[in-house]
Amino acid sequence: MPAEKSADARPVVRDVVTVKLPADSAYLSVLRTATAGLAARLDFTLDEIEDLRIAVDEACAMLLPQAVPGTDLECRFELTGEAMRIAVAVLTVDGVVPSRDTFAWTVLSALAGDVDSAVGADDRVTVMLQKRRGATGAK
Repeated sequence: MPAEKSADARPVVRDVVTVKLPADSAYLSVLRTATAGLAARLDFTLDEIEDLRIAVDEACAMLLPQAVPGTDLECRFELTGEAMRIAVAVLTVDGVVPSRDTFAWTVLSALAGDVDSAVGADDRVTVMLQKRRGATGAK
């Protein structure tokens, strides 16, 4: 069944789930589990679910080393009928986005498909991922 489209032809977001947890690698298993559960809800294949779990873990691995101690990591999941958009954000000490010419970025792009990053207010760095059901790797 095709996804509903908004007036400007973007898929309609059906659900938004936000997970906020301490910016500490000890809590990443919670985020991997949430990612897998939400992807399964959208009928992603087992391989696609595992790719998303690893991609979220990799995005966190890029962000956590520069996180301000004692702050939270926030992960926002937007679910459409055909895709999942994920934004992982943390308040950082220097506001530097992850380098796009690293092996880690290449792996992230291969796993998630569409990947981007941005710096917001107060040096909050966000890594955004989007994976479409049935799509393979980076474009």
